[in-house]
Amino acid sequence: MDNPEWTQHNWRNSMTDNNFIPAQITNEGETHQLTVTSNSSVQPAILLRLGVFVPASRAIPKGLKSGIDVSSSFSQLEFARKEGYDEVRIFGERLNISTDFSVWMGIIGAFSKYGLKSNTIELPFTEFAALCQYDSRQFNKRLRDTIFDALTRIGTKTVQFNSKKTGDKFFTQLLKSGKYTKDTDTITLQADERLHELYQIDYNILLRKRPYHMLKGKEVAQTLYTYIASLPDNPAPIRFDRIIERLNLTSPVKEQNRLIKAALKQLHDIGYIEYSIVKDGRTLTVLIHKRNKKLKELQP
Repeated sequence: MDNPEWTQHNWRNSMTDNNFIPAQITNEGETHQLTVTSNSSVQPAILLRLGVFVPASRAIPKGLKSGIDVSSSFSQLEFARKEGYDEVRIFGERLNISTDFSVWMGIIGAFSKYGLKSNTIELPFTEFAALCQYDSRQFNKRLRDTIFDALTRIGTKTVQFNSKKTGDKFFTQLLKSGKYTKDTDTITLQADERLHELYQIDYNILLRKRPYHMLKGKEVAQTLYTYIASLPDNPAPIRFDRIIERLNLTSPVKEQNRLIKAALKQLHDIGYIEYSIVKDGRTLTVLIHKRNKKLKELQP
């Protein structure tokens, strides 16, 4: 499949101070427009539900590659359906919910602002770091190394498509390439436009950055927030074993249950959710009664 041609008629310009992520769906020029602000980040709900970004774990060897079966979700994407791909897996290094996810939000923000005409963009490091929600007081060599290391880890995430009928295979990366140029202090990023299909209206959410940052240092709660935020309105009861699968924790089940209960309480303490836990034998289930998506009552 050839890459769609990125022409001016495919895009609409911003009418406010908000930025827009282009989402090219087909070669015929169908597009969707998603709003990104300093308070929110458009995120593919698929990625938030499937465990791409998880709490860091000391029990996992550094650099370990893991695979996630995403066939049920990714095979429904326009690109996959057109090419007949029905088996899809994501491979790559384990991505943490703190640094790696912050840098991923920066990637999304950068492409929303500069990726209107090309899938390759360049911007000052200081601007990119700000999009990753880092304070200007942290803009030093160490942060430059930290961010580039995160870009490298994200670049390891390979999306592999396979057709059982034809035997055809295809792979690409969540981030195709990244470069830091010291002389100009700039970041250059390249994405595969086929994956803009992830941003179809039916598959995305506006992830509010505020609760994510209010939970800084609480990685289990941060990960659980991104998962709960990706669910539809009035979500069905969620069994703890599904949450354990999403968090990809490595501790004993009893400890995992304790961590989940603590994370739910932390989400309640910042005013994000009202919930209850029910027990049926050994099975624990959480009921989400209310989500306060904007946390309006909390002061900045």
